[in-house]
Amino acid sequence: MNSSLRVASFLFTVGLLSVTCAAQEDATSKAKTKKKKASAPFQWVNPLPEKHHAALTHATFRSSSMDIDVGYVIMLPPDYQRSPDVRFPVVYYLHGGRPGNELKSIRLADTIYAAMDDGDVSQAIYVFVNGGPVSHYNMPGDPSKQGASVFVKELIPHVDATYRTVAKRSGRALEGFSQGGRGTMRLSLRYPGLFCSAAAGGGGYEAEKRISEEDGYENPGLRFAAGDNTWDLARTYAKRKTPVVRWMLFVGDKGINYENNLAYMKFLDSLGIKYGRIVVPGAEHSAKQIYESEALSIIRFHAKNFVKAATWDAHDGQQGIPIRVH
Repeated sequence: MNSSLRVASFLFTVGLLSVTCAAQEDATSKAKTKKKKASAPFQWVNPLPEKHHAALTHATFRSSSMDIDVGYVIMLPPDYQRSPDVRFPVVYYLHGGRPGNELKSIRLADTIYAAMDDGDVSQAIYVFVNGGPVSHYNMPGDPSKQGASVFVKELIPHVDATYRTVAKRSGRALEGFSQGGRGTMRLSLRYPGLFCSAAAGGGGYEAEKRISEEDGYENPGLRFAAGDNTWDLARTYAKRKTPVVRWMLFVGDKGINYENNLAYMKFLDSLGIKYGRIVVPGAEHSAKQIYESEALSIIRFHAKNFVKAATWDAHDGQQGIPIRVH
């Protein structure tokens, strides 16, 4: 090889290495940025960003168990101010991801509020919950990590005492996606006396099954209380099947949890637990993508269940407050 060819070959190799190194540095930088975002410290209070839907309000309550403030975001329906004598049902929305943050799912407010304002669906209050350090779970032995109990035992009573809610199970629904889907299913199975409707989206039921089978361990560094998972709780609920909770499971067929959602549906079938299902073709693991095509179906699912729980279900004890439904 002559000298000019050697120089050209050397320069090509150097250039290739430079491009490769630059690409690796860029990928590393992006990975570090992603990791940095994922490891943001947990906070019980996260104020709204400057730009947000006008109907959203951030508020706090004082946790009696922790003696600290806990944040939540509430969206009052269009008729809340116009109809001061009307009480409204409440949908509690459980965010995905860990740790908890009441802001994580508020982008869905645009779609929900528009549907109510246009008269496409019945009106309801939506509350976006902070799920705590380990989203929507209680950590055994750690009073500062009781996200599930803070929600069920403190936030719900606070909301009922502060706003014009239908303050009974016939006026409460749960909804969530991913970690929030797991939480929706788990908490509605554990507390069927509190909720009449539950829409669980994209939940990771494979992880829930592992917790059931591995003595509470989701992974070597994370252990939950015995029985605190969607598989064991479903087995317990199946023995009585009351109070009646009307469930929906929804998932995108391109989502990472699609197959384990199908497996969990078969498990519910084996127990005789009834539920509705929505599988969204082409949707990935994204609440936004699913809402783009199925928001009205999910919102109307809750609206119908509020009416059924208030009028049909004998365990409600008395006929509930009439709720308008489209």
